[in-house]
Amino acid sequence: MGTRKSQLARIQTDSVAEKLKELYADLQLEIVAMSTIGDKILDTALSKIGEKSLFTKELENALERNEVDLVVHSLKDLPTSLPPGFTIGAVLERENPHDAVVLHPKNAGLTLDSLPEKSVIGTSSLRRAAQLKKRFPQLEFENIRGNLNTRLKKLDEKEDFAAIILAAAGLKRMGWESRISQVLGPEDCMYAVGQGALAIEVRARDRDILEMVSILHHPDTVLRCIAERAFLKQLEGGCSVPVAVYTEVKDSVLYLTGAVYSLDGADCLKDTMQTNIELDNKVSESTEEHVNVAITANNISVTALSAAEKLGLDLANLLLTKGAKDILTTARQLNDAR
Repeated sequence: MGTRKSQLARIQTDSVAEKLKELYADLQLEIVAMSTIGDKILDTALSKIGEKSLFTKELENALERNEVDLVVHSLKDLPTSLPPGFTIGAVLERENPHDAVVLHPKNAGLTLDSLPEKSVIGTSSLRRAAQLKKRFPQLEFENIRGNLNTRLKKLDEKEDFAAIILAAAGLKRMGWESRISQVLGPEDCMYAVGQGALAIEVRARDRDILEMVSILHHPDTVLRCIAERAFLKQLEGGCSVPVAVYTEVKDSVLYLTGAVYSLDGADCLKDTMQTNIELDNKVSESTEEHVNVAITANNISVTALSAAEKLGLDLANLLLTKGAKDILTTARQLNDAR
């Protein structure tokens, strides 16, 4: 199993290894940790590095060379198109996908609403900054990079930031839930595509490995993430543009809210669509894998998979007809010019 070297990546990979060992008693697993481009370049905003597979390329190289057989990722780090020959063989049950506010100790008990005016909030995400600038215009937002440990250290040991914004899922997996002062609901900040879900990337031709990991698929999470990834792919978005989503499944209906923002959050296009995903248990009968936005899920209803993908495409196309491309093009140009 391949993984990044960060503590969070190791925790996530260990949790997947434990699940596989519970299911397959004879399985022998070795974990290989490595550094990626995103781990090495820490003085530049993610959106400025201009490399789509920031946290995945080295791991995929190892997969291609047969040095590892499967790689555990945070799904939000995986581009919507993978290199030829690779696929996501499992998407595990999603942890809380929302963003969380972690305050400097001196601000304990406050919220983004009650922080003093001009307080500086740290985030490495254009998506978070765009939404929060609009929602909290009295605050200032500055870039902060590094893994979770590094960012928390920068927050606690310096006076540069009044608070930082991190994914709630990562904080929970690290056992740092006590640091969460506020979880941001969709009315404040919608989340990134795939946020909170773990994905297992494998070689598409390795039928045995694909079959082995596919048992870890969580159907609701798979359908939500397929809709989100189809939405992002159709918009041609990535970490260099502010795109946000919110999904839920209720009574066999999948709801997708998607939005695009200008860098300052002033321009926003947002809408919601829904589709029926009643699981008809008609799984893929052919030997051809049913691949949606780089996810192979042969054990999930083809009808539901197709409906989820179409939902993402339809919502993206709706926003494109309303002018999303102009907003995203301007955001990309402004970000490149910074």
